[in-house]
Amino acid sequence: MLEDPTAAAPRLATPSSWPTAYPQGYAVVDVETTGLARDDRIVSAAVYQLDARGTVQDHWYTLVNPQRDPGPVWIHGLTRETLADAPLFPDIAAELAERLADRVLVAHNAVFDWSMLAREYARAKSAAPVRQRLCTIALSKELGLPLPNHKLESLAAHYGVVQRRAHHALDDARVLAEAFRPSLHLAAESGLRLPLLACQPLTEWSDGPARVGQQRSYRQSSWRPSRKRAACPYPNPGRYEVGGQLVQGMRVAFSGDTSVDRELLEDRAIEAGLHVATSVSRLTSVLVTNDPESPTSKTTKARSFGTPIIDEAAFMQLLQDVTPAPPTNR
Repeated sequence: MLEDPTAAAPRLATPSSWPTAYPQGYAVVDVETTGLARDDRIVSAAVYQLDARGTVQDHWYTLVNPQRDPGPVWIHGLTRETLADAPLFPDIAAELAERLADRVLVAHNAVFDWSMLAREYARAKSAAPVRQRLCTIALSKELGLPLPNHKLESLAAHYGVVQRRAHHALDDARVLAEAFRPSLHLAAESGLRLPLLACQPLTEWSDGPARVGQQRSYRQSSWRPSRKRAACPYPNPGRYEVGGQLVQGMRVAFSGDTSVDRELLEDRAIEAGLHVATSVSRLTSVLVTNDPESPTSKTTKARSFGTPIIDEAAFMQLLQDVTPAPPTNR
């Protein structure tokens, strides 16, 4: 059973004060992986199912054979020998999907856990039945919790939750479930709109070469390593006009989940002669997102700059006929 948080626990929201727009169930998820890059694999996964008010209904845990080097054993403790007889991801995909179905996925740095799950399901030629996610880092910021940093252990300490085995998927999920419940009640009592983001399951995926040995990416501050690209050979012709065509040299930024793997989508944009930008500025020609109402920094900046916003389907259609860059005077 879960331990009740004892430190700094907020008063539980009463039934009459509970927002009717809140989700009806949550799946608190933690995955351990071989690394942090797009070609890394899941080595263990855990799910705590919670009801609408954060009460635990069930929990589940499995090891997963990544079919490659297990990566940072010094972090997750799972060796090649330990994982040798574990099921492959396709073997546990259906059972995991049952745990996630009709629930909001909750995780600490949720974009990472969701991305790893989406890619594993794409490799298995399937899709995770997840439509929304909630990041407990974002929720802590919205609540203004007085945390020294946004590590899971800091959130746990704030609510008096005891960690037993850090970086063990089942215990990390337990800790997060315990810490999420009082945060959820605090949000409900204050009438806070939960920072929910849409999840776009991957429909197109291409594996890159798997690395072996120690995973340096695990020591980076960001789980998604930057990609070095050649400079776009065409000048920026300005903003995209809605209803018109893309022009070579236009500066394109992406935000949120895409049904085509992000790196594939970026590669196609570059092959068409577009400039892929990592951020939104006044020079951005167009922002591509499937969730334009999400309060991300990119969508917020795009609205403030008046940058056109289109969805992935429209962008893919426009990619089929990109106007060549106008000739330059020499």
